[in-house]
Amino acid sequence: MTTFAESCGVQDTHRESISERILQQVQTTGVELIRVGWCDLHGVVRGKTIVASSLQRAFDDGIGMVSTLLLKDTSDRTAFEVFSPGGTDSLPGFAQGNNVLLLPDPESYLELPWADSTGWLRAQPWFLDGSPVELDTRRVLQDAIENLTRQGISMQCGLEVEFHIYKIEDTTAQMNPELANWPGDAPQVSMIHPGYSLLNESWFDMAEPALRIVQNTAQALGLPLTSLEVEMGPSQVEAVFDVTDALTAADNMVLFRNSVKQALRRAGFHATFMCRPPFPNIMSSGWHLHQSMVDLTSGRNLFQRTSPAPGSTALDASHSLSDLGEHYLAGLLEHARGMTVFCTPTTNGFGRFSSKALAPQSVVWGRDNRGAMLRVIGQCGDASTRIENRLGESGANPYLYMASQIYAGLDGIERKLRAPSATQDPYNRSAQQLPSSLGEALIALAEDTVLASQFGPHFIAYYNTVKSAEAHRFEQAKDKINFQRREYFSRI
Repeated sequence: MTTFAESCGVQDTHRESISERILQQVQTTGVELIRVGWCDLHGVVRGKTIVASSLQRAFDDGIGMVSTLLLKDTSDRTAFEVFSPGGTDSLPGFAQGNNVLLLPDPESYLELPWADSTGWLRAQPWFLDGSPVELDTRRVLQDAIENLTRQGISMQCGLEVEFHIYKIEDTTAQMNPELANWPGDAPQVSMIHPGYSLLNESWFDMAEPALRIVQNTAQALGLPLTSLEVEMGPSQVEAVFDVTDALTAADNMVLFRNSVKQALRRAGFHATFMCRPPFPNIMSSGWHLHQSMVDLTSGRNLFQRTSPAPGSTALDASHSLSDLGEHYLAGLLEHARGMTVFCTPTTNGFGRFSSKALAPQSVVWGRDNRGAMLRVIGQCGDASTRIENRLGESGANPYLYMASQIYAGLDGIERKLRAPSATQDPYNRSAQQLPSSLGEALIALAEDTVLASQFGPHFIAYYNTVKSAEAHRFEQAKDKINFQRREYFSRI
């Protein structure tokens, strides 16, 4: 009898061998529960938990999941009328709140260091007929990477992730059934360090109990953590990760956020990747994405230049970037406004784009300039030459963030676009400005015909419907701070 994995075309001798090894490992180590997780549109991990005896069946035939989980906005409201005639005409396979099947990847198996006798697997959704769910954001990135692969290129990414950790003081409002709401309130918290003293070692020592949990959790899961830092804002910290291929980096980001929130929660801390927590004196959290392209065969950095282009100056991209690197840089600039909604996808994140805030405001690039949207790092002969995009917020869906970079950069490469001179005044408002709201960013995406065609009209229409619902509810909210406290601070 054909298994579901076979009908999907993913079962082979390699997957079968890995599955058998994991089944044996689960039995040997006494794991009792396995969480099967999937990353939704908003970068949040959802899924089901199975008992160990059900693992073989999950590997073979998947686990049923209601398809409306792909259609939720950030409040968990379904953005499509799935029970109305014609309500899902634009989404074949999603009618009437039907099921999809989560098929776990045995190679992703981990044992959770904070939960006793508990394993974890990453999964992706498939339709019941064995066809892939194209709206799955991990599949969106896989398709973008396939475009690179056909050209013999691989994307490499390093992650700098800012976020906030607070000490939980009171969960009365959050856990009192008399006060339950949709979405619910967040816990009452206090800070783990007072902020406004960047990289202060004494502040790090104050925050060390929480950061030690972050360190132990990340390393126990095999994540390539390189440093933990005290950031400028009160209770704000940063985690830095070494370079990996793009898909691994995106998977790592999903796993990191999901894991540290849970491990910290058990120890009495509240971690949030919300850009701007709902307090009067905070600093915004960004996600700086370092990226380069390498040759798939040799591993050579394709952004690296051996010597400056003749006649170039330090303000020219060709002074330190290869021709391909300059084309890629120009592509990111060309599509900056269109990609913004994938890098900063919440109503809250747009408050970060303010002058002198070490966050971007204009569509410009600079040479090692932290005020610019794109920061070019490295000199001729430097194998670590790369482009840092400072546009993202820490709560962004990593699969969409990285896919947007690939499609924008590839367009620059294919059209051989040239980059303008580097900025020396990144907050000069005469430059093209980034979108200032979620609604404006959605319009910018719709107007970017190249990005819209690369992501596909069905995905763009779907994404616009879900995110427009979020933007509309925010605009209608009488208390916008409370909206963001419930929508983002308690959940992201």
